[in-house]
Amino acid sequence: MEDKNKDSKDKKHYQSKLSEFGDQVETFALKTAESVRNAIDKALEARNTVLTIRVNEESNKKLNMLVESGLFRSRSESAAFLIEQGIKSQEALFNKITNKLETIEKIREELKTIISQEIGQNKKA
Repeated sequence: MEDKNKDSKDKKHYQSKLSEFGDQVETFALKTAESVRNAIDKALEARNTVLTIRVNEESNKKLNMLVESGLFRSRSESAAFLIEQGIKSQEALFNKITNKLETIEKIREELKTIISQEIGQNKKA
């Protein structure tokens, strides 16, 4: 009889612990979802430029999946988020491009100066 009571108490104890653990997991999941939503909202706040783009069917399916999951309210939001994340992940590449564009701009300015000087000298001659 004592063994049955002990088994019953142990079972209730484990069920209680399991239930407590489940509650903690649920709380963590809700906080994580809220945190993700806040990050997404913050990332999408500054959207002020409208683009019309074409995507392939696979990309369209992925954008729809993000909407269906409830992470985004529209394909536009999900596309904007993914574009922003893609740009962030390629920061080193964009830094290189920026440096090269600055060099190109300097060369253009030098060429304008040379042309202006040459035209000025030809007018004097």
